[in-house]
Amino acid sequence: MTVAPEQIDRIVWNQHHDPFEILGPHPIQEGDKVVWNIRAYLPEADKVSVILPDERTEHPMHSTHHPHFFECALDVEELSHYQFRIQEGEHERVIYDPYAYRSPKLTDFDIHLFAEGNHHRIYEKLGAHVTEVNGLTGVYFAVWAPNARNVSLIGDFNWWDGRKHQMRRIGNGVWELFIPELGVGVHYKYEIKNYDGHIYEKSDPYGFWQEVRPKTASVVMDLDTYTWNDQAWMEHRRHNDPLTEPISVYEVHLGSWLHGSANEPYHYPDGTEYPPVPVADLKPGARFLTYREMADQLIPYVKELGFTHIEILPVAEHPFDGSWGYQVTGYYAVTSRYGTPEDFMYFVDQCHQNNIGVLLDWVPGHFPKDGHGLAFFDGTHLYEYADSRKGEHKEWGTLVFNYSRNEVRNFLVANALFWFDKYHIDGIRVDAVASMLYLDYCREPGEWVANEYGGRENIEAADCLRQVNHLIFGYFPGVLSIAEESTSWPMVTWPTYLGGLGFNLKWNMGWMHDTLDYFNMDPWFRQFHQNNVTFGIMYGFKENYMLVYSHDEVVHGKSAMIGKMPGDEWQKYANLRCLYTFMFTHPGKKTLFMSNEMGQWNEWNVWGDLEWHLLQFPPHQKLKYFMGQLNRLYTSQPALYQQDFSEEGFNWIDCSDNRHSVVSYVRWAKDRKEHVVVVCNFTPQPHSHYRVGVPEKGFYTELFNSDAREFGGSNMGNLGGKWTEEWAYQHQPYSLDLCLPPLGTVVFKIDRGKTAEAMQ
Repeated sequence: MTVAPEQIDRIVWNQHHDPFEILGPHPIQEGDKVVWNIRAYLPEADKVSVILPDERTEHPMHSTHHPHFFECALDVEELSHYQFRIQEGEHERVIYDPYAYRSPKLTDFDIHLFAEGNHHRIYEKLGAHVTEVNGLTGVYFAVWAPNARNVSLIGDFNWWDGRKHQMRRIGNGVWELFIPELGVGVHYKYEIKNYDGHIYEKSDPYGFWQEVRPKTASVVMDLDTYTWNDQAWMEHRRHNDPLTEPISVYEVHLGSWLHGSANEPYHYPDGTEYPPVPVADLKPGARFLTYREMADQLIPYVKELGFTHIEILPVAEHPFDGSWGYQVTGYYAVTSRYGTPEDFMYFVDQCHQNNIGVLLDWVPGHFPKDGHGLAFFDGTHLYEYADSRKGEHKEWGTLVFNYSRNEVRNFLVANALFWFDKYHIDGIRVDAVASMLYLDYCREPGEWVANEYGGRENIEAADCLRQVNHLIFGYFPGVLSIAEESTSWPMVTWPTYLGGLGFNLKWNMGWMHDTLDYFNMDPWFRQFHQNNVTFGIMYGFKENYMLVYSHDEVVHGKSAMIGKMPGDEWQKYANLRCLYTFMFTHPGKKTLFMSNEMGQWNEWNVWGDLEWHLLQFPPHQKLKYFMGQLNRLYTSQPALYQQDFSEEGFNWIDCSDNRHSVVSYVRWAKDRKEHVVVVCNFTPQPHSHYRVGVPEKGFYTELFNSDAREFGGSNMGNLGGKWTEEWAYQHQPYSLDLCLPPLGTVVFKIDRGKTAEAMQ
């Protein structure tokens, strides 16, 4: 025996912080020569022998102190790549000894950067990575669990037995182990023991994939094997400012856009079948479409509608479908409901090749309490604040990240960068920013803790968001970072060097509520609430706003968009077309949730799919067609998108005609020459001679009319356009005598060719 019995007991009882001190090869000086002593703890083994690479003979090991703790001494000069032949009952196997490979993937510098919260690619070091150590391929595992007494790897490679692959602790509470001959597809978890002896089986916080729910094991994946074909898109993105380009976003929940049949599983081009993932017991026989099927069906649909981007509700792994993805357990794992990481890469790649950007919802504000996730990860409040007055969202039943802890902040910062780096996404929409920024968010007096200055602002969370945005735009110019922030927190979209949070877009929740309240009321009452559609401009250029009708507005009894509109069926459609045209001509980028484009009558149901059968009926067909034409108007007119965030891009013609519930305004392109004139009539009363002032003399073509017959309207309009009259009006040098359709928005643009021809 070359090791003390109590040391063997620590291995046998899985209580050693560094099993390499006991197990593996150890040189022992005997006189003038070195003898290698090899030790192994192999539960369930009856006999073990050592096989050297260049020898036919085997060297038997003998039990020491414990029937499954084995030793042998080898009189050799060098020792590398030996194997164990293990006899377990009638079964025999040969393995390499993981405790013979000490080369860590994590360097001291990695650990230093992680400890200070500045390791921007920590996902390349922590987690599970197929790698090569001393010429032998295997998987390197590393996990941060600083308060654990012991950590072991369990998985399908060791029959989920935590005794067999005990990890060693290195700097800053990181545990690591390299296991030879493992590869992609291995299922694993971490078995974590705290000092009270309690055991927690955890999925890998940095794991790249997980089993399909309800299973929770992580799966080893290599994210560097996919061949991308979106170089042209990525290069264009890098050299362009998205804020001066059209952004029209189709928000979609992949799990409820469309379903397939469980009897018709998806087959890859090579014939391999992806096992169908059932939607829920609520919809028997249905399955989720895969990412690749989405590429084949969703992309053409979005392209037909003319949207520039697809925003996907969270695709990071989550255990409960009903959370819509907003209660994440696997922040680095694309959900396995719809396929593999490579499948999702294919989806993004295909979007880019079709000139469609991809945005992901990102959820750094909270995480669920599921036992396999981040909650109480190493037997302590590691990722969450320990004080429940800061660390728990009782309304949602979730926990709050401890933004003050460097390693936790590093986890989130690197996670945001990860999706851009590995999946080529074009932007993130950060969920529930207000819940991060305010310590008293949804908390009653006495249920929250003030910051160090006595205020209610979570300074640590704000600093975390600044760090995320600063790094995103540094590494990936041309992308988007969008805040769902519902309060008046200042400078959300201002640069971090000016003290802002550093986002480049913010959802305009005030405008959304005001306009929906306005359109929800009977048109007769709108004359008393003109402020609802005009007030947004008063603050509209203090931030870079995105106008949104999102998933939150069509659930929980709020009604579908068309159901919010008053009047008979014709008026409901007319109201909706008028509203959408007002939205797409108003300053700000645009986001519309799926189903809103077709006039679905029922609220969004996460367990079902969209009511595609409605498209057999003309009103729904025409609304969908209208949406495509509206997007084409928007993307074809620089005046509607180049100056969304500057007062130079907008001016009212008249915002005070509340008696008729009419507003009119001009949108200007960056050169201040090209412009469009927009006139909105928010009542069913048409106006045959309505005068509107315009800035330039000539012929104004009617570019768009939401009341056109092809959209299902009454087809009132201006016969293709109107000539100006020498009549100064509404502080403009010229004016137009217009016909305003009922519940309609009309858009005009001067035709300089026709104007010049007439002058000649």
